[in-house]
Amino acid sequence: VYIMLHKPRGFVTTMKDEMDRKCVSDLVADVGVKLFPVGRLDRNSEGLLIMTNDGEFANNLTHPSAHVNKTYRVTVKGAVGDEKLIKMQNGIVLDGKKTLPCDVFVAERKPDRTVLIFIIHEGRNRQIRRMCEAVNLEVMRLKRTEIAGVKLGMLPQGKWRPLNEKEMRRLTNVTSSKKESEY
Repeated sequence: VYIMLHKPRGFVTTMKDEMDRKCVSDLVADVGVKLFPVGRLDRNSEGLLIMTNDGEFANNLTHPSAHVNKTYRVTVKGAVGDEKLIKMQNGIVLDGKKTLPCDVFVAERKPDRTVLIFIIHEGRNRQIRRMCEAVNLEVMRLKRTEIAGVKLGMLPQGKWRPLNEKEMRRLTNVTSSKKESEY
């Protein structure tokens, strides 16, 4: 079983929480099969989360060598100059290791905030929030909109739907091309 969930803010990406917080498992209880999340979105983030009961598929999609493209729409406080964009595009040192180069560009400028689009190829812990922090940007909202060409689209918050054949082909192609490069 392979589904897409639109994770709302305030839910933890886990199946059970010892601190009794709201879990994504609560949102997919009606699927009828025990699912687990493929990757993570922190509690204050929202957006596309793939869930499955296929461990091999999940491992292939999240393995660091897969370099799967993930797209985020990130609203930050204030204006963002080119210097900060370039720093983030070139990579930021987190935990002693530089992030891979990524695409970061301005989607919208408002007087009090800027909407950025990030396309990253790795998924380190709270990576985008920490990259923004490193260049003194305060994240107001962070939403994952796409994974490997599979788009969240208009799926309402808190709702899920099965992945279609085309989406499964995209995700399987990403993971199988990774496997071929290992041999």
